[in-house]
Amino acid sequence: MNKTINWTGQQLTLRIEKVAHGGIFVARHDGRVVFVSHVLPGELVKAVVFEDRGGSFCRAEPLEIIEASADRVPHFWKEAGTYGPTRDLGVGGAGGAEFGHIKLARQRQLKSDVLEEALQRMAGLDLRPEVEAIPGDDEANGLGYRTRVQLHIDEAGEPGPYRERSHEVVSVRNLPLAVEEINELGLHLKNWSGVKKIDIAVSNTGQLQYSVGSKVKGDAKLVERAGGRTFRISSGGFWQVHKSAAEVLTGCVNDMVAAVGIDLNAPNLDLYGGVGLFAGSLAARFANRLKITTVEAFKQATEDAKLNLSDLPAVRAICAPTERFLAEQVSAAKKGEVDYTEATVVLDPPRSGAGDRVVKDLLKLQPKHIVYVACDPVALARDLKPFLAGGYELKQLRAFDLFPHTHHVESVASLVRK
Repeated sequence: MNKTINWTGQQLTLRIEKVAHGGIFVARHDGRVVFVSHVLPGELVKAVVFEDRGGSFCRAEPLEIIEASADRVPHFWKEAGTYGPTRDLGVGGAGGAEFGHIKLARQRQLKSDVLEEALQRMAGLDLRPEVEAIPGDDEANGLGYRTRVQLHIDEAGEPGPYRERSHEVVSVRNLPLAVEEINELGLHLKNWSGVKKIDIAVSNTGQLQYSVGSKVKGDAKLVERAGGRTFRISSGGFWQVHKSAAEVLTGCVNDMVAAVGIDLNAPNLDLYGGVGLFAGSLAARFANRLKITTVEAFKQATEDAKLNLSDLPAVRAICAPTERFLAEQVSAAKKGEVDYTEATVVLDPPRSGAGDRVVKDLLKLQPKHIVYVACDPVALARDLKPFLAGGYELKQLRAFDLFPHTHHVESVASLVRK
C-alpha cells in the first residue's frame, strides 16, 4: 500500500510490537505506524483502520486475533467487549476497562514498559520501576475498587459509561470496577430522563453520596480515614478513586520524607493540596507542630482543608493556583522574606503535570526535598528532566497499580537537591 493513500476502512494483517502511552499498541505496515487497541505485544491480528489523517501513522481496531498472546483472557465485562467483525468501524465497547482482556500481572508489566520508555526518552533515565499491586487486588481480579463513578445519560434516559472514543452512552447491567456499595445502590439500572450525568461516591467509613444534576443526595459530606487522620470532603471534592489509594500514597510519601528527613520549622509545602491529605498525613507521621502550607485552587476543597487541618497549629490552607502562589514565593525569597532551602515540597498535580512554570519556580526556590506524585508517566518524565538538570537527584521512584484494567498508573518520585 502507498502511504499517500488514505487507509480508512482498509483491513490489515499486523504483528503487534509493543505497548504505547495511552493504552494502545504499536504495529507497522508498509513503513507506517499503526496504533491498535485491545491487543497485546506479539499477537498477529487482522485489524480495520478507522482513522487516517495522513502522515506517518493511523489507528485501527482488531477484527480477529489470528495468533493470541498467552496473556490474553476473556474480558470480564461483557459490555466493554474487545473486538469483532459486527462492531461499527472504530467504535469500541464501554470505556474505562481498556486492559480488561489482559492478565493482571501482564498489565503491570506493560505499565512498567510505558514508564521505562518515558523516563528514558524524556528524562534520560535508564530505570524500570516495578508497578506494584495493591493488596487484595489480585485476589479480586482487579475488580470492585472504584469508589468514584460517573454515569452519563442518553436522550432516552438510560445511564451508563461512554463508549470508547465517543459520547455515546452504553447501557450496562453492572459496574464491575465499582465497589459493592455503588452496585447495590443500582443507579445504573434506573431511567434518568432529563438528567445529563450522575456522580456517585462512597467513603471508606460508610458514607454514600450522589449528585443528580445540581442536586446532592445522600450524605452531605464524605468522611475518609487515611494516613492516620480523618478527612471530610464536600460534594464534588477530589479524593483518590481506588479504595486503598489514599492509604498507599500517604504511606509512600511519608516513607520517602522519612528517608530524607524533614525540618519541622521550614516553610514546607503541599501543592495542589486538595482537602489536605498529604499535609495532614505528614503531620500525623512526624509531628502535629509541623509547619506546612497546603495550596489548592478549588475554593471548596480549600475550605475542607481548613476544617480537616484546624487542629494543627502550624498548618495553613491557601486557596490559590499553584503557579500564582509559587510566583509570589519566588518574589518573597528574592527579598529575603522566606528561605525554602531546608523545605520539603509535596506536589500532586493534575494529569497534565506540574508544567514549565511550576518546575522553574521550584528550581528558583531550591527546596531540599521534592516529592512528586504523578498520575501520568509522560508528564512526570517531562517534568523530571529540568529537575535533574537543575541540581536534583532522583533518590527513589515507586509506581502503583491504582487503576487495574486500565492503562493508568500512579508514580511517586523523590528528588533531593545535590
